[in-house]
Amino acid sequence: MKRHAGWLGGERIAVVDFETTGMGPNSGARATEVGVVVLEGGEIVDRFASLMFTGVPVPPFIERLTGISNAMLEDAPGAREVMEAVHERTQGCPMVAHNAGFDRGFWVAEMQRAGVDASQTPFICTVKLARRLYPDAINHKLGGLAGWLNLPDQGRAHRALADALTTAHLLQRMGQGLREKLREPLGGAPLHAGLLDRLQNLPAQRWPTAARASSSQLAKSLQAALPV
Repeated sequence: MKRHAGWLGGERIAVVDFETTGMGPNSGARATEVGVVVLEGGEIVDRFASLMFTGVPVPPFIERLTGISNAMLEDAPGAREVMEAVHERTQGCPMVAHNAGFDRGFWVAEMQRAGVDASQTPFICTVKLARRLYPDAINHKLGGLAGWLNLPDQGRAHRALADALTTAHLLQRMGQGLREKLREPLGGAPLHAGLLDRLQNLPAQRWPTAARASSSQLAKSLQAALPV
């Protein structure tokens, strides 16, 4: 299988995007659509999307934004069924989302309703990484970054699969930028979710130190895994 050079081979990372009835599950909002894109070795290997019925009505302004109407959801599969299918595809994967605080809230809430405790799932935020990697970007919204970086057009924004695919392409592009920026401290070591999770919470000037530590730790782990 083709891989994007510089990513840890075999590691699966899942990009998720939700369309919803409101800003957060704590205010009673529910998901209306989920899109998931799975990458392995930096390459897109799977994608999934589905509307999901919860019984919570879609406000008119949300319908105008997403194009998802209450009528469209009447025949959609139930949220539990959809999230069980998502869990099957993403089990054990670190997650990535653009503005991950928003999507993580719905991820945890909808998975919990499906009987899955996802509260400890690692989430990587492409907004946080982009702000540090692309400080000169016109803005750090998904559409703004997609245009600024000339990413492939995925169609209508604010639909779950289109936004998840755009985020996946953004992650791939950021991988290229990170490898260039951290070429010396990485010393040829691959990118992986654990490193991205660390970098998103650090100012860019501290990235080289984190990259060196990651490279050393990964080398030790690989050495320990070799047969005696």
